[in-house]
Amino acid sequence: MSVVTLTINDELVSARSEQTLLEVIREQGIFIPTLCHMDGLSERGGCRLCLVEVIGSRGLQAACVTKVAEGMNVTTHSERLNKYRRMILELLFSERNHVCAVCVMNGNCELQALAAIEGMDHVRYDYLCPDLAVDLSHERFGLDHNRCVLCTRCVRVCDEIEGAHTKDVLGRGINCRIINDLNQPWGSSVSCTSCGKCVQVCPTGALFKKGSSVAEMEKRHDFLAWIMAGREKNEWDHSEKTPYYAPKPRG
Repeated sequence: MSVVTLTINDELVSARSEQTLLEVIREQGIFIPTLCHMDGLSERGGCRLCLVEVIGSRGLQAACVTKVAEGMNVTTHSERLNKYRRMILELLFSERNHVCAVCVMNGNCELQALAAIEGMDHVRYDYLCPDLAVDLSHERFGLDHNRCVLCTRCVRVCDEIEGAHTKDVLGRGINCRIINDLNQPWGSSVSCTSCGKCVQVCPTGALFKKGSSVAEMEKRHDFLAWIMAGREKNEWDHSEKTPYYAPKPRG
């Protein structure tokens, strides 16, 4: 592991060579918006909200999938970047049917919060108003395609953390949809473990618990860090014939 020096917003910063720009930027206490990123999951670089300017690079770079490099000069906030971020948010709102007033995540939605932070107070584009289904076939959870932003957090947590890979993406472009198994109703999936991880990592009301009312649902992401830390430290190794319910002795 080597150390590199780069400039972020005119400040010299040291970082490990394997780090991404997003990691280093956040270590400096600088906020940049993201929707597809989540600590503990692989990076996708799909939402493009974490775009930054890198001097000498062609176009804007997604910070979550861009590795740091020696001498890199990065700008995280500028009028150009703010303009692009607002435009991306407007496109997300116009592509599907995000009616916040009747959503279970109203007031707790990451998309809604980012729109407020970035000053997106209107949408300049025509709303597409697609006719999208709501899958309520699962006993405990629901999938509302109208509120999905295709961040694929649910796909990645199901594959990388739960190991079931129930969810995937079908189609291309505007026709993309989150599917279960081979595009079958969620409730008939034989691979789904009903763990609920996908619901908790979803940034909007696209995945929700049945029975939740308007503005009632809050999602917790801290379970992911707990799982990852446990796996890394091997805290759940009971090979020493320790009862599964008893904590392992320390020291």
